[in-house]
Amino acid sequence: MRNYEIMFIVRPEADEEAFKAAVDKVSGWITANQGEVTKTDLWGRRRMAYTIKGVREGLYAVLTFKLDPKALVPLEHNLKLAEDIIRYLIVHLEE
Repeated sequence: MRNYEIMFIVRPEADEEAFKAAVDKVSGWITANQGEVTKTDLWGRRRMAYTIKGVREGLYAVLTFKLDPKALVPLEHNLKLAEDIIRYLIVHLEE
């Protein structure tokens, strides 16, 4: 298992409950692949530096987690299909 960090942006139309539901959904995908979420940091609404898919701001969340590198493929597949997530970035953390 390796340490990773994911930052993702949820559509700004989402209310507080929808934002937390999106964070729980991503956490669920990680744990479904035998991963472990070690830290959750909700940044909330932020203005983006440039427009993405026609929106200028979004709801930001950062998760630190442990996951087998082979399990990143299904995680990224789910993130690409999620309509409420505008953009995401997964980074491998040095140990």
